Amino acid sequence: MGFPENRMRRLRSNETIRSMVRETSLSINDFIYPLFVIYGKNKKNPISSMPGVFQFSVDKLKKEIKEIKAMNIPAVLLFGIPEHKDSCGSGAYQANGVVQQAVKMIKDSCPEIMVITDVCLCEYTDHGHCGVFAPNGTLNNDATLEILAKEALSHAEAGADIIAPSDMMDGRVGYIRKCLDENSYQDIPIMAYAAKFYSSFYSPFRDAADSAPQFGDRKSYQMDGANINEALREVALDIEEGADIVMVKPALAYLDVLKAVKDKFNYPTAAYNVSGEYSMIKAGAACGWLDEQKVMMEVLTSIKRAGADMIISYFARDVAKIL
Repeated sequence: MGFPENRMRRLRSNETIRSMVRETSLSINDFIYPLFVIYGKNKKNPISSMPGVFQFSVDKLKKEIKEIKAMNIPAVLLFGIPEHKDSCGSGAYQANGVVQQAVKMIKDSCPEIMVITDVCLCEYTDHGHCGVFAPNGTLNNDATLEILAKEALSHAEAGADIIAPSDMMDGRVGYIRKCLDENSYQDIPIMAYAAKFYSSFYSPFRDAADSAPQFGDRKSYQMDGANINEALREVALDIEEGADIVMVKPALAYLDVLKAVKDKFNYPTAAYNVSGEYSMIKAGAACGWLDEQKVMMEVLTSIKRAGADMIISYFARDVAKIL
């Protein structure tokens, strides 16, 4: 049945009916807010390439966490910037490391907040790569697994609710799962950065986390952005190794991958609305070229529509004010 009997505009005539038939809706419960924790005290450092985002020392983070809780944002994702870096990222697994201290503080002051910890080495190595190197100069996948497992275990011991490995080493989900299980942390879920692509959208994050590679690039371990079938194989392997939640990163340039992952596996799926996606909107709005709120909501709705059950986004606080 076509026009004039069928008039699609009947259900668009006013906001009430549009909201009644709306297929995709955002909820504050969809959001995870990333936070950067830096060594030291009394620090709240603005990140110039990410307006409204800061590095916090643990003492300053406490106030931020209370505000996040008051805004009903359910979860945070922690990244750490240590005092010292070395070639093997030893600061990643210290019991008194910045992330470990932050986890303990959050769980003591706001236990209702779900604390997710990023497990990677790029913030902790002096070379800025996500793994350690063999004497011949190649990245040593299997030696890196040992360190990642120690890092994940230290986060669990500090009280983390979810472990999120982002390094893209082969086999790391299974290795971390085994380590957690053997140490009686079998109930802690793993959120795997399952399809993490090599992307130019990460540049502002590298400012925030002080994690830019000092040589080369990450193409040998992060995925080629042209490959969707490979992404599905990566996700399948992570699920097989014990991932409880899988993630696609970045979000906007990879919405087709996000949809394919959700359609194929129907697994709890996260999407990371990354730093470059955030900063572009902030910059466009600052220049008067975009309506920040409307573009933000349109972008985040597209991520949810594509299949994300949860969205990691620096916009979480801004969204909370609207929702």
